[in-house]
Amino acid sequence: MPEARSCRVSSQRFLPALRLAAVALCATAFLLPGAQAATHASSKKAATTTKASTGTQAKHGKEAAPVAAAASGKKRGASAKSASAADRTERSVSGGRNVTATLRQSNGKTVVAVQRRSMVRVAAAPTPPRLSFGQMAGLHSTEDALDLKSSVALVIDQDTREVLFSKNDTAVLPIASLTKLMTGLLISEAHLPPDELITITEDDVDTEKFSSSRLRVGTTLPRGELLHLALMASENRAAHALGRTYPGGLTTFVSLMNAKARSLGMKDTHYIEPTGLSSQNQSSAQDLALLVNAAYADATVRELTTSPEYQVEVGNRMVQFNTTNRLVKNPDWDIGVQKTGFINEAGQCLVMQTKIAGRKLIMVFLDSAGKLSRIADAERVKRWVEANHNMAATRIAG
Repeated sequence: MPEARSCRVSSQRFLPALRLAAVALCATAFLLPGAQAATHASSKKAATTTKASTGTQAKHGKEAAPVAAAASGKKRGASAKSASAADRTERSVSGGRNVTATLRQSNGKTVVAVQRRSMVRVAAAPTPPRLSFGQMAGLHSTEDALDLKSSVALVIDQDTREVLFSKNDTAVLPIASLTKLMTGLLISEAHLPPDELITITEDDVDTEKFSSSRLRVGTTLPRGELLHLALMASENRAAHALGRTYPGGLTTFVSLMNAKARSLGMKDTHYIEPTGLSSQNQSSAQDLALLVNAAYADATVRELTTSPEYQVEVGNRMVQFNTTNRLVKNPDWDIGVQKTGFINEAGQCLVMQTKIAGRKLIMVFLDSAGKLSRIADAERVKRWVEANHNMAATRIAG
């Protein structure tokens, strides 16, 4: 025989009916005593008026009868009107978000009408996705042999400068937090005291994109730790504080960023602030390859950009920050320097120096569509380089 199954009925099915009944009972108990008291008072007043009228007739005789009758009539009319008002007592009681009970007193009886309003929810129209500058320029329509999701890509041999792969590599686009690679390089080259304490202020709060941060206003950290967080975890307030406290102030720092770009030969690059939150920070893949090469030459930048995680004391607790590039923790990758970036106008961005098949390569991916697509593009290029290397090795051996 098949196994018997118990059938349970959820109590949730009876909640609407129970709620309606509770509202009706509560409303009745609330209004009924008042209505009965009003009716009793009206009856008592009418009896008193009738008795007074009778006494007047007996005292004054027949001549006073019409006057007394008229007075009694007025009294009875007032009493009737009062009783009628009491009989027509009506009140609405809310029994929840969508339930209303209406109570009426009619001829000494309480009538309860319960109404349940139906709610019609109208879904808000979906917000159309914001296009990146690359999408608006039609760069994603460019096809490539590797079917990359990045509209801009460049892969070069760091030693020979041989271009292994290129796609829209001269397009000038917003670079988001790739900006911090220049910020970190300047701070490192300035050799400012790493132990000097810097306090996060309201000036460091993002009013461009209103991004969040775990570095609360008032947090005080050494310059070295702020540099670590800016390069590893792409901390915007840390990067801004580094530029703001640079000798000469933020304006001087941004001027030095642009001067450094020109000295490196980055002719299509322009910065207006040190975080990358502004879409006016722009560059090309060719220029960024030059920046990656310069950053790789700085030991501090190499160390901090490839750090997987780091803890700092914020207030009375330790807060752990992690790298924004998951490939750093991947043992299959040998990464010398890296930086990620994202704002809507720039799409997903990634630059790296890495060693693949015995070759030191610089990779640049800009305006990638999809959260993980920049990582997938890097993996795709890695497999392609390894496959070509194996093919070349086979030809040489043959």
